[in-house]
Amino acid sequence: MHTSPTSTSSITRRQCHRWGGGAMGALLLGTWQQARALSLADLSSADASSGIKLALSKGAEAAVALLGRPDGFLNNPQVRIPLPGYLDDAAKLMKRFGQGKRITELETAINRAAEAAVPMGKDLLVNAVQTMSVTDAKKILTGGDNSVTAFFAEKTRAPLNTRFLPVVKQATDQVGLAQQYNQFAGKAAGLGLISAQDADLSQYVTGKTLDGLFLMIGEEERKIRKDPVGTGSALLQKVFGAR
Repeated sequence: MHTSPTSTSSITRRQCHRWGGGAMGALLLGTWQQARALSLADLSSADASSGIKLALSKGAEAAVALLGRPDGFLNNPQVRIPLPGYLDDAAKLMKRFGQGKRITELETAINRAAEAAVPMGKDLLVNAVQTMSVTDAKKILTGGDNSVTAFFAEKTRAPLNTRFLPVVKQATDQVGLAQQYNQFAGKAAGLGLISAQDADLSQYVTGKTLDGLFLMIGEEERKIRKDPVGTGSALLQKVFGAR
């Protein structure tokens, strides 16, 4: 069959268009797949560092606001501070013998002390975030569930302990049982029933306050990891969406 030059040209153009479209489609698909394959290694150090700093700042501020208010510790099962180990068991026994009110007062007082101390650490937490290294940021970004807690514990536990301890001591000293606790706990520590650190009520409460604070910062940071879109931050979406 005779094919006119016009029809041949038309067919060729259609073929070229189809082939060109297929090649372009393949190219676009490859580009899209490459973009989808972005991993943490593809993030710039600046993006990773900035994203982590923003996430930790948000997490620290949220944790301080959550814990540093009435019932922030007392009514939060995750961080509520009990009497330590053996003494907690002894307190339950004392409640059976009519000492429940005084034990409750002590338990309430130590949690109120924690709630009063936490807001005083906000600036130290924020400074730790602002001065963190790129290595720290990458370690947190690729780390496990405890990476945030470990970072804050390493960078801020000692100075926060120094700052919190006087506040906690003042609050617990106002409770009549505090002195009795220290005497009883000292004997218990001598028998190996509790640790020497837990034998001092103020030091015990301060340690538990820091544990609770770091735990909640980690919880808040995990929420950001899980739902970066919900933060409304393009940077957090970019950093925590890269997997």
